Amino acid sequence: MTAALTARPRTSALGHDTAMRLAATEYERIVALLEGLAPQDWAKPTDCPAWDVRAMAAHLLGMAEMSASIRESMRQVKAAQARGGVFIDELTDLQVAERAGMAPAAIVARYAEVAPKAVKARRRMPWFVRRQKMPAAQVVNAREETWTLGFLSDVIMTRDPWMHRTDFARATGAPLVLTAEHDGVLVADVVSEWFERLGRPVALRLTGPAGGTWGQGGPELEFDAVEFCRALSGRGTAPLDTEVPF
Repeated sequence: MTAALTARPRTSALGHDTAMRLAATEYERIVALLEGLAPQDWAKPTDCPAWDVRAMAAHLLGMAEMSASIRESMRQVKAAQARGGVFIDELTDLQVAERAGMAPAAIVARYAEVAPKAVKARRRMPWFVRRQKMPAAQVVNAREETWTLGFLSDVIMTRDPWMHRTDFARATGAPLVLTAEHDGVLVADVVSEWFERLGRPVALRLTGPAGGTWGQGGPELEFDAVEFCRALSGRGTAPLDTEVPF
């Protein structure tokens, strides 16, 4: 199973319309959460050790601006590559560094402005572009694999803010809005990918508004839906050792 995964490009299992509906809603929920933060919340540490809340929000803004503009995307990619380290680490560090002087209110205002443009740009990506392979391999579960641009745009670019929204909530105590219609669809897609990567039967029950039941046979596992996803991303304490990218 694992060898087969590394041999073919990973594509989105979500329909494009569904993926863009999820993207639009997730951006809106990020804005709503950030708008509700108190001034002292922005300096609180997150589960990403190098980032406080303000730095994490700066990263999300950089990603949204990258999604909204081909020119900005190419600029960020070129600048990150010039740094010479691990690309994703250099990219996110660049995004934070370039916005280091922005006040929290400016970050929120700019994110609210650029988010609809990011959705529009992602929605307009043609199917034949979404099928193209990303130029660089990705490492998941200590193995290299190829992703399509569609998997990046339709899936990862929404999972990333979703996961960071859980980080914000944990760091600040802000309410984490969860619904079956939005978060439940995101979690179900993560679960489907997890089963494929796991390659063995389990009976999984996830609790909470985003939860559900999947699989049969094998061991019975039960977790909170958000904590399950956090564990797959390398966060949390659930005893899970098969990674799913966010």
